[in-house]
Amino acid sequence: MVKPTVSKAIVKKRTKRFTRHRYELFPQLSSSWRKPRGEDSPVRRRYKGQKAMPNKGYGSDRATKYITPSGFRSFPINNVEDLYMLVMQNRKYAGVISHTVGARKRKAIARKAMELDVRLANGNAKLRKIANQ
Repeated sequence: MVKPTVSKAIVKKRTKRFTRHRYELFPQLSSSWRKPRGEDSPVRRRYKGQKAMPNKGYGSDRATKYITPSGFRSFPINNVEDLYMLVMQNRKYAGVISHTVGARKRKAIARKAMELDVRLANGNAKLRKIANQ
């Protein structure tokens, strides 16, 4: 199987999720981030000791942005012809077969990817192994 080109180590500036201010006091609120809009909100006013708000500074390094832990970037695959776009970039991109592709086409795509030496991130999805009968 093809190996990714060696690049910089992927460093995340923040791995903790940004949570909604005071969500723990109200069970009906979800923890997912919402921007505080209150006039007197200490989070919006960025007081010391309050929760951090997401901003540009937490973005990933440009060289490692969008790279998966396997070292490849993702490229959507809908049919066998899409694999030919990855032949010259097979050490940079890995194909991801779309959710809407059925089992028969998936099998053909997986077979062709092996021939072309293209990595598939989800090559075995929706396929069952049938034992010899």
